[in-house]
Amino acid sequence: MPPVPDRFGRPLRNLRLSVTDRCNLRCQYCMPEEEYVWLPKSNVLTFEETMRLVDIFVTLGVDKVRLTGGEPLLRAELPVLVRMLAQRPALRDLAMTSNGVLLREHARALREAGLHRLTVSLDTLDAETFKMLSRRPDHHRVLDGIQAAREAGFEELKIDTVVIAGVNDGELAALLGYARSVGAELRFIEYMDVGGATHWRLDRVVSRARMLELLAASHGPITELPRTDSAPAERFRLGDGTTFGIISSVTQPFCATCDRARLTADGMWYTCLYATTGTDLRALLRGGASDAVIRQTILDVWTGRTDRGAEERAAMPLRMPMAPVSTLRQDPHLEMHTRGG
Repeated sequence: MPPVPDRFGRPLRNLRLSVTDRCNLRCQYCMPEEEYVWLPKSNVLTFEETMRLVDIFVTLGVDKVRLTGGEPLLRAELPVLVRMLAQRPALRDLAMTSNGVLLREHARALREAGLHRLTVSLDTLDAETFKMLSRRPDHHRVLDGIQAAREAGFEELKIDTVVIAGVNDGELAALLGYARSVGAELRFIEYMDVGGATHWRLDRVVSRARMLELLAASHGPITELPRTDSAPAERFRLGDGTTFGIISSVTQPFCATCDRARLTADGMWYTCLYATTGTDLRALLRGGASDAVIRQTILDVWTGRTDRGAEERAAMPLRMPMAPVSTLRQDPHLEMHTRGG
């Protein structure tokens, strides 16, 4: 079935599937607080419940699924879910985003289960900067995890780097060189004011324009590549043929082409990363609703969708963090690590 369009003609095609809200790092731009409110384990969807929802989404046009978290590798038996998803021929793209800490233990099993693509978060090549950013001494494990992914046969490997002024904006060239050395494509991400980014400030955002300026200074002319899909990253090529991406959600939002929706580990469905309310699909599942009823609920929400969250944030005259700590503790679904990036 063709993807269902929303009110702006954006198709429902790409589902970000969070499998846990837990994480083994505490990165400043995502989880900067000391304490968090976690989802009750009894509320977390079983793999069978997850697959039932995925199958319903597929009937509405979804053909891409990305596993996220939190850190998805903290979910027990994750390769089992990957295998279940890989057996759905309608899903032409099955990917996962990980912080890489546990990849050495799991990369091969994920590949054998049928995972197509892998993205690993790596914000610095310096172990001390990593420790400062993540509050964990696991930098070596992330680098080893990336190597394990290559050894497991993940040819389409990406590295995500959140760029923060005064922290790692001096490493752009080095990170690009590292990504090239391991056969990965690097994507630089503007520091976003979403979810748990309670310490966010506009002056800590390194803009797309500034990143290109820094990279041109170190690598020479940069060519912008034409878009071929609705992926969030704009892609560029250096003179030596190296390609990289920039996700500029803060300074140049891409709401007009966004085809992504997010399902939390406990079954809350969000049609925008900046949305403050979602649709409780778990309640429908466990309340005995038929597939037809759940499908119609999703259809009604998406066809009425008018979300342009990043554009609305960009238009704010005084831009502040999305939510204070007190609000996040009352509604942990607002957290980035709960709804998935």
